[in-house]
Amino acid sequence: MKFRVVSNILALVALCAITAVAADINGKWVAQIPGRDGTPREQTYVFKVAGDKVTGTITTARGEQAISDGTLSGDDISFVTVLDRGGNTIKILYKGTGAGNEMTLTRSREGAAGGGGGRGGPQKLILKKVG
Repeated sequence: MKFRVVSNILALVALCAITAVAADINGKWVAQIPGRDGTPREQTYVFKVAGDKVTGTITTARGEQAISDGTLSGDDISFVTVLDRGGNTIKILYKGTGAGNEMTLTRSREGAAGGGGGRGGPQKLILKKVG
């Protein structure tokens, strides 16, 4: 009986510790993305976290995209945006990690040869927390 109580307490402490070190990604983040001509273009990411679910928006010069299928596990984050380009649906996959005020993501296009994140392959993004 005593062993069970101690093991339950240790499990609870471990769970609290894991929750405490999870990345706090709630809020506004900004990334500078090189455009086709090399000129940086700002993208704004707003994340909302409820448990391990992530939602929010990405705002670019082309408009706003909803974040869907988002998950957060510790410092690891993944989510999807869906674009409609002339009747063609394009899924953009994001995966990465967040620590402190910086997040590193890899962006790729689902089903594209070479990953399709930009210029034929996955694209690395660095986001900075601003709010």
